[in-house]
Amino acid sequence: MKIVRWLPAFFMMIVIFGFSSIPGKDLPRFGTLDLLFKKGAHVFGYALLAFSYWYGQGFTRRNWWLALLLAVLYAISDEFHQSFVMGRHPSWVDALVIDGSGAGLGLFVCWLGIKKSEKK
Repeated sequence: MKIVRWLPAFFMMIVIFGFSSIPGKDLPRFGTLDLLFKKGAHVFGYALLAFSYWYGQGFTRRNWWLALLLAVLYAISDEFHQSFVMGRHPSWVDALVIDGSGAGLGLFVCWLGIKKSEKK
């Protein structure tokens, strides 16, 4: 297992940590679309994180679940981190439902890509 393959995962963890460190009062507001943009960002970010975890493992088919587990565990730790950021609060719904769904979606899209490339 080469450490270079894990660099995208480390990068995504840093990006997610950085966004989670923004105090609530400094977060951008998107008006009526605020919830859609923010939850969409969660889904997208954790899809990329799960994808990068699976990439780090070399896309081994039997270990896709480990990428999902790592992404959900990181989501839980990130929600804990947010409990220390002014104006932010932890949400288990975000960690388990929104972020977990994003991670699962990212892995599913990746799996579809792998299946498609195998057919060629």
